[in-house]
Amino acid sequence: MKASARAGGADIIDLGMGNPDLPTPQSIVDKLCEVVQDPRTHRYSSSKGIPGLRRAQAAYYARRFGVKLNPDTQVVATLGSKEGFANMAQAITAPGDVILCPNPTYPIHAFGFLMAGGVIRSMSVEPDESFFPPLERAVRHSIPKPLALILNYPSNPTALVATLDFYKDVVAFAKKHDIIVLSDLAYSEIYFDGAPPPSVLEVPGAMDVTVEFTSMSKTFSMPGWRMGFAVGNERLIAALTRVKSYLDYGAFTPIQVAATHALNGDGSDIAEVRNVYKRRRDVMVESFGKAGFDVPPPAATMFAWAKIPEKFRHLGSLEFSKLLVEKADVAVAPGIGFGEMGDDYVRLALVENEHRIRQAARNIKRWLSGDEKFEINVMNQ
Repeated sequence: MKASARAGGADIIDLGMGNPDLPTPQSIVDKLCEVVQDPRTHRYSSSKGIPGLRRAQAAYYARRFGVKLNPDTQVVATLGSKEGFANMAQAITAPGDVILCPNPTYPIHAFGFLMAGGVIRSMSVEPDESFFPPLERAVRHSIPKPLALILNYPSNPTALVATLDFYKDVVAFAKKHDIIVLSDLAYSEIYFDGAPPPSVLEVPGAMDVTVEFTSMSKTFSMPGWRMGFAVGNERLIAALTRVKSYLDYGAFTPIQVAATHALNGDGSDIAEVRNVYKRRRDVMVESFGKAGFDVPPPAATMFAWAKIPEKFRHLGSLEFSKLLVEKADVAVAPGIGFGEMGDDYVRLALVENEHRIRQAARNIKRWLSGDEKFEINVMNQ
């Protein structure tokens, strides 16, 4: 629908895909250009990541989370966190294995395991006391017993953030029931209001059962570079490394060297990206609220998770999203795409500048203020 509308001349403001519009910091680009001139870097690279890159990731975890990692056995570079998640599913899943997965959640969390023959049991996404009773029921009533539990905080799409106390309870549960914890921490650095999200690996003993995935896509505005990491339990990292050794030769070496340069930087690039998203978040919350479309301020991520306005909620998220494209020239991600529990919501990505976000709000306001007749017609069809 977006492509068709644009082909017809419409100026679609695209808040749908979480595709960062900010340029990769110049120093990272310069490092890539420097290294790519060396023909030795044009050969096959290292599937698990060059040693300097793995050391840089281990150093990042030590600085940011106080977590000590062995770069040789507890760190593997991935082609983005998405690839890492999918290949971890291939590494550990047998047909029929039960995976505990939040709903709504980023699609690869479920589909990586479904494609590997696993079975998904949906869980709550709220990181509070309501999270655990369904887990206990799942352990009692699933045959076979669940293999793994997926975490994603800060959450895509809901932007929920977990506390270290919550992670302590998760690790205790996982160790009690011999369940693997797979944590997607792709948005660890996109947080607002001065509260850095923790890593589950900060919990004593978490390393016994946990692998955590991170990505440079959002943190350094490097989505097309496809660079991420899996870190944690040595046995699980070894399994992922073996699967990857059959499937790929790793990212292009100049990209790995540039990523190493980024991770070893002073953090100023990360802070600037964070500040841009915070300004956009504040503009979206304010302008959409004035337009009659309430958007709760996300504490982290580059997304807002907003409930569909009451008078359109009966349509569901897909039909409402279609109306936004057709009537307001605004594209969003329908919540149903993240699981059936997301169908009352849409996800809005902070991937347009502040002027364009305000324009989206004006378009929506014009539509909402003059669309009573249209809504009745839809309801009568």
